Amino acid sequence: MLRARDNASRPKERSTINIMTVKIRVFKCGETEPERTITIPLAILKIASKLMPKQIAASLEENGIDLNEIVILSQKSGIRGTLVEIEEHKKNRKFIIAIE
Repeated sequence: MLRARDNASRPKERSTINIMTVKIRVFKCGETEPERTITIPLAILKIASKLMPKQIAASLEENGIDLNEIVILSQKSGIRGTLVEIEEHKKNRKFIIAIE
């Protein structure tokens, strides 16, 4: 009984599993720091894509980026890195979508 109590009082070890994410970074053109970053764990990407800010979802759609295709692509093993960079010169913005 004493052992069970000792184990319960020990801090739990953190898992070293790397969780893959999709990152959408929004920059003002010419800036090196993003104005906004959206990080979505791949495990919940399908659900989270429905919760994306409307402004970003609309801009992605205007540029022909289908979030459903990103969901499908993210499910393929070995896909990592930048998927797409979009520069909207008239709106002075740039989007970078990456799997990390």
